[in-house]
Amino acid sequence: MAPPGAGARRGAGDDGGVHCSEVRTAVSARLDGEEPPPGVPGPVVGAHLEGCAPCREWQERARRLKVLAAGLDLG
Repeated sequence: MAPPGAGARRGAGDDGGVHCSEVRTAVSARLDGEEPPPGVPGPVVGAHLEGCAPCREWQERARRLKVLAAGLDLG
C-alpha cells in the first residue's frame, strides 16, 4: 500500500499519460472558468479522476474553497 499523498507523485498510466499535478492544474482552470492547459483535455482529466482518489479529493476541496471564497464579503 502506498503512503498517504503518494498519489500526487504517481506517474503516467492508463489515464492518458498525465501526472496528478497536470490534472490538478486542469481542474483548477476548469473551476475558474479558464481553458485547460495544452495537452490535458477534459476526457483525459475525467479518466484520471476516475482512477485517482487523491485527485478526486483535491478537486472536491478546491470546489469547496471556491464556494466558501465566493461567500466572503470583502467590501
